[in-house]
Amino acid sequence: MFRRILVLSLYFTASLASARDKTETWIQVSSPHFVVVTNSSEKQGRRVADQFKRMRSVFHAAFPKAQIDPGAPIVVLAAKDEKTFRDLEPEAYLAKGSLKLGGLFLRAQDKNYVLLRLDAEGEHPYAIVYHEYTHLLLSKSEDFMPLWMNEGLAEFYQNTEIHEKDASLGQPSRENILWLRQNRLLPLDVLFSVNRTSPYYHEENKGSIFYAQSWALTHYLEMTDFANKSHRMSDYLALVSQQVDPVTAGTRTFGDPKKLQQELESYIRQTSGFRYIKMETTTEVDDSAFKMQLLTGAQSDALRADFLAYNRRTADAEALLDHVLQGDPNNVSAHETKGFLEFQQRHFEEAKTWYAKAVQLDLQSYLAHYYFAAISMSHFEDASDQDQIENSLRQAIKLNPLFAPPFDRLAVFLAMRHENLDEARMMGLTAISLEPANVGYRVNMANVYMTMEKGESAVQVLRNAAKVAKTPEESRMVNAALMHAQEYVEAQARFAEHDRGIADEEKADDGDATVSMTSTAPRLTRQPEFVARGPHRFVEGVLKNVHCDNPALDLTVNSNGKLIALHVDSYLKISFSSLGFQPNKELNPCSDLENRPAKVEYVDSANPSVTAQLISVELHK
Repeated sequence: MFRRILVLSLYFTASLASARDKTETWIQVSSPHFVVVTNSSEKQGRRVADQFKRMRSVFHAAFPKAQIDPGAPIVVLAAKDEKTFRDLEPEAYLAKGSLKLGGLFLRAQDKNYVLLRLDAEGEHPYAIVYHEYTHLLLSKSEDFMPLWMNEGLAEFYQNTEIHEKDASLGQPSRENILWLRQNRLLPLDVLFSVNRTSPYYHEENKGSIFYAQSWALTHYLEMTDFANKSHRMSDYLALVSQQVDPVTAGTRTFGDPKKLQQELESYIRQTSGFRYIKMETTTEVDDSAFKMQLLTGAQSDALRADFLAYNRRTADAEALLDHVLQGDPNNVSAHETKGFLEFQQRHFEEAKTWYAKAVQLDLQSYLAHYYFAAISMSHFEDASDQDQIENSLRQAIKLNPLFAPPFDRLAVFLAMRHENLDEARMMGLTAISLEPANVGYRVNMANVYMTMEKGESAVQVLRNAAKVAKTPEESRMVNAALMHAQEYVEAQARFAEHDRGIADEEKADDGDATVSMTSTAPRLTRQPEFVARGPHRFVEGVLKNVHCDNPALDLTVNSNGKLIALHVDSYLKISFSSLGFQPNKELNPCSDLENRPAKVEYVDSANPSVTAQLISVELHK
């Protein structure tokens, strides 16, 4: 699997600069679902476009229910030779003795790039392209598909060969067969239970047996299903999608796991040869569907610079972009890529400036709209541009309704303002449906539910998020959010019990005027329903008069003698952070905020008699 590594190389920066001095023709061939850019001939460009059109048809037949067209377009850079390919490939592969690639698939949140070497050699030079394309198609099933099946299918289809009239699917992997014949297989209940935190997925030796055995079992089941006209693989997937655990689903679908293990071991050691599937392809070259365009030097340089930026070859990307902007100061693509590079380096104001200019130059750029809005809402001191943020997010959604990030950001934006919460919920759910594997969207969805005071829904969303977390960092993020949501649910229950106690006391008072109050503890004044008015505001000062009536919290901010009263129905809704120091213990808002310097975010109420709403607290030293 392709992993991006950040290593700067002055040598290749220099080689790219000298290459620009030589005139080289790049052409673009656009089909309905792919854009092919090549420095080879138009004939070659059309052949590659046709190959990818066939690939899409093959995978559509293999996965008829999959959404095969991602929200971000797929751009294919077809390099005519080794030199062009090495000018663009990951730096990790440039060292002497490194593995020679024939192609790679670069997946990012907002881009899908394929880099191909047209003179590639080897039995399956584009295996990594087909492997990652399979993962792309399966991404909507990642929240329930067992890992062995996900990786097994990607390994199965990576050796696909597509010809003029047919395609070969599932050609055997000699490397996997050799590895399996030399090593002991995992018990199937272990294989079925491997998840993204398992050592069998991460450790090199254990990972090798996991990938190889996942391929072998997938190959065996696919071949027997094809021969017997059965559908055990899809039956198994249907069961796990209904939350049947993978081991139980395996027994119910495939039968006795010990017998299946024996069949798999015999299959791996067979001497008669491994079968594969040949399927006819009916896709023909349709010249009317392909549009050819000769690119200017600025256009081809800007596109390659963008690929290099996403490929983490930052210095090379910067050199090409500077060259482009010298000759074409209004190049929209170059402005977008400049913004992306600044964003990568956490230079948010600079990134915002580049994207704002890109929006001015091209109102139809959904990426420029999205990044401008996302950066603006995450890094602003005042909220004077909030209308522009919302407009840009809505414009990005309108321009590309299959692109998930602006749906997520709009959900967060509306929840932050406590406005149109039903729409915020729909936006969040749409983002998850478009990218089910994105854990961050699920955490944000949980926050929307808590803003709507639907704590149980937030907990359920986060429990599902835990199933799709891929890394230890994602798992920690989900677990922290889940703990927070569970505390919120408990606080809601306490608050409801508290309300019932007050109601009972008031009922008793109504029935008998002589009955005394059972509790004399002070309570915070209950607030009418809060309706936000105007932008979010920020103020720095010292926190004073902190009072809790779990989970509600009141405080005032003393800012140079000016007192600002703030309220929140549940302090679990507040986003807490620290600046310039790390707290030495877990924060207790009821006891640890008094007399602390801080920067707070709040929003005024539409009702002047209702206290402003506290949104976030950033503690200072």
